[in-house]
Amino acid sequence: MTSRHIGGVYSNLQKYQILGEKLFAAKAPRLENIPYTISMGKTVDSIDNGSRTLFVSSSGLEHAKQLIIDYKEGRIASMTQELWKAKKIVDSTLHPDTGEPVFLPFRMSCFVLSNLVVTAGMLTPGLSTAGTVTWQIVNQSLNVAINTSNSNKSTPLSTQTMIQSYLLAVSASCSVAVGLNAVVPRLKRLSPLTRTTLARLVPWAAVASAGVLNVFLMRGEEIRRGIDIYPVLSDSEKIALEKSGDKVESLGRSKKAATLAVGETAISRVLNATPVMAFPALALVRLQRTEWLKHRPRMVLPVNLGLIFATSIFALPLALGAFPQRQAVESKSLEKEFWDRGGKDGMVEFNRGI
Repeated sequence: MTSRHIGGVYSNLQKYQILGEKLFAAKAPRLENIPYTISMGKTVDSIDNGSRTLFVSSSGLEHAKQLIIDYKEGRIASMTQELWKAKKIVDSTLHPDTGEPVFLPFRMSCFVLSNLVVTAGMLTPGLSTAGTVTWQIVNQSLNVAINTSNSNKSTPLSTQTMIQSYLLAVSASCSVAVGLNAVVPRLKRLSPLTRTTLARLVPWAAVASAGVLNVFLMRGEEIRRGIDIYPVLSDSEKIALEKSGDKVESLGRSKKAATLAVGETAISRVLNATPVMAFPALALVRLQRTEWLKHRPRMVLPVNLGLIFATSIFALPLALGAFPQRQAVESKSLEKEFWDRGGKDGMVEFNRGI
């Protein structure tokens, strides 16, 4: 994706901000049903604005929730700057299933900051075996916390399963990292520069493989038991539901929807890890060959941090934007029991988790 294309995303996003009322379910289609470019733009905006609302107080959160309720119930007639800010606070703070605040370091709006130090640690040049193992453990611990905090809550995960999944993910990431670090130096047929480049990509291989395993282990119970799915409502049904104050009843649990949700989340982990772990590593190899950095070895760390931060800003929205969190699919793509129970246009929806 070119910088011009990304700029277009931000431009489109600004138009949606100005017409912010179109983003509310009771008055227009969900943003998740808009093409990928706008969905990714929403993710960019969510992370950018979410990072500005990380430290909102409890009273501020309650005030934001009340403003949105007032808008949906017609007590506020049109979009205002205050209402738009309230929506950002709610979207970046509350879990979509439980309505409860996600612990601050594990919110997706805090993802870039939470991962910055950990990623920099894993990409440190010349890391010892002990250092490699330590940073892989720290990384997998953070992954487990984020996966658990943002997963679909219709299928709770037992503590025993969580611990087993965590230990397996740590074992996998450490095995891949340590194993590849031992193999790469023995590839004598390759040039020193090629071996150095491959060595710098070892953390990416470990993180990507363990990230996928982590998602399937942590959320395997969802695949085994299924997740709640709901009919997609028409605009008139949404308005009627808002007026009545009722909740949409689950149509039941779908294992196919769970497999799709978990599978897409695993893919997004690879999409996110690839630019964040690969580009800074390759760029640093190149920069370390320049005279400027050779004469300034103390600048390696800040340059590394800068590269990781810059790529994280773009990598996370691209990864998450590929698969919307609230996803709609045709009911006939799921189990037969749901075929004739879809809502608008025969569609059903579910929370994919992130």
